[in-house]
Amino acid sequence: MKNLSSFEKLLFFLNSIFAFFLFASYLIPFIPPKVTATISVLSLSMPILILVNLVCMLFWILKLKKQFFLSLFVLGIGYIYVNAFFQFGKKEPIASDLKLMSYNVRLFNAYKWSKKNDLDKNIYEFINIKSPDIISFQEYYQKKSNSLDYPYKYIKKNWGATTSGQAIFSKYKIFNKGSLDFSHSGNNAIYADIVFKNDTIRIYNIHLQSFSIDKNKENFGQKDTEKLLNRFRTTFSKQETQVKKILEHSSSCTYKTIFMGDFNNTAFSWVYKQLKQGKKDAFIEAGTGFGKSFDYIFPFRIDFILADAKISIEDFTTYDVKYSDHYPIMARINLEK
Repeated sequence: MKNLSSFEKLLFFLNSIFAFFLFASYLIPFIPPKVTATISVLSLSMPILILVNLVCMLFWILKLKKQFFLSLFVLGIGYIYVNAFFQFGKKEPIASDLKLMSYNVRLFNAYKWSKKNDLDKNIYEFINIKSPDIISFQEYYQKKSNSLDYPYKYIKKNWGATTSGQAIFSKYKIFNKGSLDFSHSGNNAIYADIVFKNDTIRIYNIHLQSFSIDKNKENFGQKDTEKLLNRFRTTFSKQETQVKKILEHSSSCTYKTIFMGDFNNTAFSWVYKQLKQGKKDAFIEAGTGFGKSFDYIFPFRIDFILADAKISIEDFTTYDVKYSDHYPIMARINLEK
């Protein structure tokens, strides 16, 4: 430290703080949110902490200072988390059995959250061009008619809603379906058992508890920080209950299962760790870049496709189309025997 200038000493002090918080956030996936709901907020900030530590490490390397070892060490021991944040290479796709898409369509702009016209038509056109075999919609708005031609579908209105909810559309027969009916929540998880060739898969369309905050307003639309933290605590607690219900329900399923949807949390969270057990993250298996799925300044990946370990992921794409506050994601899979 003696050979550092005053500015460099201050920078390294700040670097140490960010390194500590990044290290502490590695523990979050192992701790149920109801135990430490406030600390769980760090899971949302991990992408920022990773980027800050990367910048700090590069700064010290360019300065030829040994202080780069601090961030290098913290990033190194958390390599598995960095891997879930950014993918350097894309898997070369081969022929696949099925194309699966998940898309939070924000009610097809029914209540004019955007001033852009024809967003619903743009979404329909986009989906028809990409032509997924199975698509899970979150924040689906049920209209009398749409231009999506799928012979099989399951639409479930949310608790207390008249026109909005979740939906699963399929080109293949749905022979069984149902809803988990989250208690007193505008969010939900639904499922559909789908026959494909000689196999059967169960699709869970998951929309975990929302934070109900305005990302474009100061302090996310909350009057003070304490109220914002209380909202985070309540949301994390509800997400934990919802995840336990999903896992309990899916544990009795004898088919290959796929969890897909808007988890309203990141790949560094307890809820993600629980849902991913025994499954492959399609982005990690075959994606590239940040996998950003939410339209915000930071690269938040909160939409996922998690497939049974016996399923081969051949390709994964996040589409940069701004027809909603979420980006659609699609995976191509093979059902291995």
